[in-house]
Amino acid sequence: MRARSVCRDERRSSPRSSVWQTISSATHLPSRSFRGYPGAVTLATPDTTRSPSPLGWPLAALLREWSARVDSLAEDLPDGTRCYQVLSAVVHDTPPSQAALAARLGIDRTVMTYLIDKYVDCDLVERQADPTDRRTRRIVATDKGREVLADLDTRVAAAEDDLLGGLDAADRATLRRLLDRAADGASHDEDRCAVVVQGLDAASSTRVRTPR
Repeated sequence: MRARSVCRDERRSSPRSSVWQTISSATHLPSRSFRGYPGAVTLATPDTTRSPSPLGWPLAALLREWSARVDSLAEDLPDGTRCYQVLSAVVHDTPPSQAALAARLGIDRTVMTYLIDKYVDCDLVERQADPTDRRTRRIVATDKGREVLADLDTRVAAAEDDLLGGLDAADRATLRRLLDRAADGASHDEDRCAVVVQGLDAASSTRVRTPR
């Protein structure tokens, strides 16, 4: 079902009428003249009393920049950021099985099988039989995989501090705490890893690439 438009008037206006409406609306704003040419040309005076930007803009801007930086840091891994996500989930969350890992990250089971095969070949993870159920295979990081993840975690943390460089350490800590609380309320019982994967996929699909 197509989402209902929030616009009251859905009639398509011509580019000329849109430009005229923009110019006309500007005439109602406080204005000032160029120095030396009173009354010749006027510029709208910036409105310093405007309300804060909608929440979506700062969140989208931060996610876009965070995603770009993590992509760059993880570019040497097979599958880049996706491999980082899998390694992080394997080490930090210790899912009980490959199926549980796929569900946690929101990745199709068949796709996860191919990913794990590749990471096993790269000596990043290994499949181990569950001692309580020999039919179940747990995904465990190798020593190399843990070393790679520890190094990447450190560099990602540094990149996050740089991204939030406009805030001092106390403000960064406060921002993280408040965002965690807000995200917990918004995502309810959703798995955090799956939410991150979905957000990164969305950011990658909408990122504007500059032509070289």
